[in-house]
Amino acid sequence: MALPEQHAAIVKQTAKRLGFDFCGIAEAGFLEEEAPKLEAWLSRNYHGQMGYMANHFDKRLDPTRLVEGAKSVVSLIYNYFPEERLPEGEEDYKIAKYAYGNDYHFVIKEKLRGFLESLCTEIGEVDGRAFVDSAPVMERQWAQRSGLGWLGKNSLLLNRQMGSFFFLAELIIDLPLAPDDPMVKDYCGTCTRCIDACPTEAIVEAGVVDGSRCISYYTIELKEELPTAVKGKFENWIFGCDICQDVCPWNRFASPHGEQEFLLHPLLKEFGKKDWEEMTRDTFGRVFKQSALKRTKWDGLMRNVKFMQEKSPQDDLGASDKLSG
Repeated sequence: MALPEQHAAIVKQTAKRLGFDFCGIAEAGFLEEEAPKLEAWLSRNYHGQMGYMANHFDKRLDPTRLVEGAKSVVSLIYNYFPEERLPEGEEDYKIAKYAYGNDYHFVIKEKLRGFLESLCTEIGEVDGRAFVDSAPVMERQWAQRSGLGWLGKNSLLLNRQMGSFFFLAELIIDLPLAPDDPMVKDYCGTCTRCIDACPTEAIVEAGVVDGSRCISYYTIELKEELPTAVKGKFENWIFGCDICQDVCPWNRFASPHGEQEFLLHPLLKEFGKKDWEEMTRDTFGRVFKQSALKRTKWDGLMRNVKFMQEKSPQDDLGASDKLSG
């Protein structure tokens, strides 16, 4: 067996040992097909106020600009689908499932540090960097290129065994590895459930999401007041949104994760609607000390909660119709 095959086998064994569900490998290089798509997406201002999406255009498309001498991109999948879920009834406030436990950035980054150390021990000096949703890396495209899944109509990576409730992470390293075959087939077929279910019509065409219209963007990324035009359209999501994933038929294959760090925070289990509405800064700091929800800060989360309480223009119109009738 040639060295690239041997080393690829070691990489995959290490990924499994560290708890990653899937591991795929692609040769590092310029994402030529993605360049015009990214340029068009940015030119339409689909990134909204996420200015960082327009930064480092070349680095986003070429991992060798992130890691000098990069030879391989190792893509990894880590499950976060919860066994115990918060109530998601019509009246309940909802948060994205990935935020139930501790912040995934820190949890997975720690695993990736151990991953690199292990490779250096078993193979020798390996130079590279680890990424978890925090750098200009087109992670879904690399995961598809490494055979882990395909890009669904909601633009998320879909895996036939798991659906889409997982985190993606990457190791960009200077070690030549035998690459996997890319996933070229689209298994969504004619299904349009994610497109039909999105309340803000953020999925403008198959595989293209106007990020500036996504509920996750509004509740996390947007720092100013929420626009009245979308009032009444959030279905009580106050941090992120899982709608396009919840309706996806492929997520019937999602199974609960086994990561203690991602378990539902004990205090969150007791949260009712009133607890969200009357949350103090102190409570926020205590409950979400290690949570991804810290990104919104207390002010942002309370802005979202208050926005859900306010009437929508449609409600006012309905009331006036009743009066006139």
